[in-house]
Amino acid sequence: MDLFDNLALGFGVAFTFQNLIYAFIGCLLGTLIGVLPGVGPVATIAMLLPATYALPPIAALIMLAGIYYGAQYGGSTTAILVNLPGEASSVVTMIDGYQMARKGRAGPALAAAGMGSFFAGCVGTLILAAFAAPLTEVAFKFGPAEYFSLMVLGLIGAVVLASGSLIKAVGMIVLGLLMGLIGTDVNSGVARYSFDIPELTDGVGFIVIAMGVFGYGEIISNLSKPAEDREVFTAKVTGLMPTAQDFKRMVPAVLRGTSLGSALGILPGGGALLAAFAAYTIEKKTKIKEGEVPFGQGNIRGVAAPESANNAASQTSFIPLLTLGIPPNAVMALMVGAMTIHNIQPGPQVMTSNPELFWGLIASMWIGNAMLIILNLPLIGIWIKLLSVPYRWLFPAIVLFCAIGVYSTNNNTWDIWMVAMFGVIGYVFIKLGMEPAPLLLGFILGPMMEENLRRAMLLSRGDWSVFVTRPLSASLLAVALLLLIIVTLPSIKSKREEAFVED
Repeated sequence: MDLFDNLALGFGVAFTFQNLIYAFIGCLLGTLIGVLPGVGPVATIAMLLPATYALPPIAALIMLAGIYYGAQYGGSTTAILVNLPGEASSVVTMIDGYQMARKGRAGPALAAAGMGSFFAGCVGTLILAAFAAPLTEVAFKFGPAEYFSLMVLGLIGAVVLASGSLIKAVGMIVLGLLMGLIGTDVNSGVARYSFDIPELTDGVGFIVIAMGVFGYGEIISNLSKPAEDREVFTAKVTGLMPTAQDFKRMVPAVLRGTSLGSALGILPGGGALLAAFAAYTIEKKTKIKEGEVPFGQGNIRGVAAPESANNAASQTSFIPLLTLGIPPNAVMALMVGAMTIHNIQPGPQVMTSNPELFWGLIASMWIGNAMLIILNLPLIGIWIKLLSVPYRWLFPAIVLFCAIGVYSTNNNTWDIWMVAMFGVIGYVFIKLGMEPAPLLLGFILGPMMEENLRRAMLLSRGDWSVFVTRPLSASLLAVALLLLIIVTLPSIKSKREEAFVED
């Protein structure tokens, strides 16, 4: 009964006029951002973080969550209609979705994406509601040693599940950890790695890195491409409903994608991108029935499965954030930043000390999913019009918006120069094929790891064995070691590389 009482409290909070408006704004912005190529949810949430200062904490988090799962929906629209991934996890949807659009079946493709996303989003939220309370109980058993070991596991998980080279992923995490050390030492009060620059004594701003690497980096990358590569071909959308045969093929794919996405969303570093790739890989390995279109030529399963997986993953990735205070991916790292801005300490105490926020956020996800299914299909025509705006007019507006957002956080021009610098660094990462998400996770988890390491050493009076003598801590470190060993095995390494190939 506790679950129903808590959900009743959550819906009471989420159904207030103010929170409904912010859920709607978040879903609308998220869809818009998902539709625009090269501007993902990470960049958008980074840009809008300063705007949430003036909002009440619940409204701010409901809006940011809406942007996140709204972007998962919106990304499929451009992937299907114009063969452009509006959002990273939509790359897989593009393979079969665009082929369906070319054959005049854009309507069923968009409907399959929308329905799969809605179902997966609802299931993901149900899992979040059901498992949040038991996991929070477990979290209260965590001491500094356990938290340190959990963060080590989180970072190794991010390395294992990052796309591309393992060495590059490790390099990005180490760089993030090192950048987290810049600033004033909490224990001694001495400035470290600030190079006598007064602005660096408070450390590098999280928003500065996120906006620079993800926002400006993507813009520079897009501008480096020839204009014709950014041209948009608009497909005609006629007849939205899939046929009975489509539904027969879609339903098992949606169920498989939802199950897979729900599991992978919880894993550190997993999230929507890996879920979409893995779901598509599984569908390709599932036998093609008689009369079914081959994959890569417009198979509806190739749209329904990855879209279900990435939406389920985007919901369940809130579980480690809300129950343990550990961000499993870059967007959740930004949510930690948003909670910190509003003086909310992410972790198990959120449920007990701030139940309105915790359950209100969960209830708003159901409302948000319903809003998205209603919003997306009628707005397809508008999104197509928006895609025809030349990028040369679009990018200066994004740059200006970023600059204003960064300046407003500290009223400091230094931050604007830093964002520009990180924009160039972000572009270099893209050219070198280095995924920037692990850097953000390393940067967020670094100071938390240091704090828990020092606290554990203080309580154990300098005895390092505390990490292996406490059962929970030892178990987490053992899992981390096992993950490292497994991923370095040649057969697993080749399978991992194959999972990230787009065909």
